[in-house]
Amino acid sequence: MSKVGRPSRYDANMAAEICGRIAAGESLAAICRDPLMPVQTTVYRWIATIPEFQQLYTCAREDQAETLADQIQDIADEMPVMVAEDGKAPRVDNGWVTWQRNRVDARKWIASKLKAKKYGDKVTNQHEGGVTLQVLTGVPTE
Repeated sequence: MSKVGRPSRYDANMAAEICGRIAAGESLAAICRDPLMPVQTTVYRWIATIPEFQQLYTCAREDQAETLADQIQDIADEMPVMVAEDGKAPRVDNGWVTWQRNRVDARKWIASKLKAKKYGDKVTNQHEGGVTLQVLTGVPTE
């Protein structure tokens, strides 16, 4: 009798394939649409219950941030799409520019969440002025 349905039992080879595809930039949702892959809830269960997979998945997500950064560079280096109107000089297609900006912004945002120390916004706190300390006496020190 053949197996029916998607895989749900943890398999190290399948886990490695999932994580490899994530590291290469593919979303978990896209991976789980593949009929040979488990559904997302199964993958989430593996993350929650299998430490080996949790570690592999975490590394894959960090690697994905690097892949997204590389994709941003590739997008920025693409030649623009030009449109020509009757009798006018070709110009860069505004719709294409907007689409490319959206692609870059999405990748920047995801990379900043996956690897905040490297790709996240730098936050600094600067304090100027004095500090007033009030010493309380007669307070038990227990």
